[in-house]
Formats: sequence, structure tokens, C-alpha cells
Amino acid sequence: GGIALAVGALVPDLAAIAADVPFLCHFGRAVTLTDANPYAEIARYLKMHRGKEETVLRTLSYFDGVSFAARGSAPALFSVALMDQVCPPSTVFAAHNAYPGEKEIEVYPFNGHEGGAMFQEAAQLRWVPKTLNRAV
Repeated sequence: GGIALAVGALVPDLAAIAADVPFLCHFGRAVTLTDANPYAEIARYLKMHRGKEETVLRTLSYFDGVSFAARGSAPALFSVALMDQVCPPSTVFAAHNAYPGEKEIEVYPFNGHEGGAMFQEAAQLRWVPKTLNRAV
């Protein structure tokens, strides 16, 4: 999902993107929500390098999924799992909210990082033809 957001920002004229449980979004929030890596690694670094938070987060913003999402324009289908410790839900919603293009989001309340798995694949199989037919 995070790579899809980057591609959506950097490649012009895409027909659509599917950003499933996008990784590496809103670092500043993620480091305060989960002890899963890589966020725990960032927190450990900041624990030892007090006063560097602004510099670290500014550097990470160059490849933060929210920054890429803000540049997207192709229709996008996001997914989020509300029990995901790897990609905390609020970080996914931050990317979704920053996305200026046409967008939808599938929410899986009781799933972790696997997201919707086969249910999300089925949602994509319904969404892609509908989205591409509108583009024609």
C-alpha cells in the first residue's frame, strides 16, 4: 500500500491505485502508537537522541506515505484494518484523508495487518473494472 501511494504520486497518468493497509504513513503518529518495527526502532533512536525529534520526523517526511498521498490524483482504493499494529489505523486514515483524488476505503474492524485478505481482493476485482470503465 505504501509503495502504491509512492507510485501514485510519482507516475503521471495512472488509471488507478490500490493502497492496501499502506505502510510507513504518518511516522510522527505511528511512533507513539505501536511498538512494532520500524516505528519502535525510531522511538529507540529518539530515546537516545533527545531533541532530535523534529529533524528525524522532517527527514522521514520525505518518504512518508502521507506526503505521497497528498500528490496522488488517480482514483484510489484504500484498505485499513482496525487491529493492525504494523500500520496503525489512524496512520492509514491520515494518508486517505490527505489523498486529493477520487478515493474509497474498505474498513476491516477485526483484522490485523492481513487486512481484508481475500475479501479485499474481491473488493478490488469489483472496483477496478468499475473505475476503469468510468475513465474511458
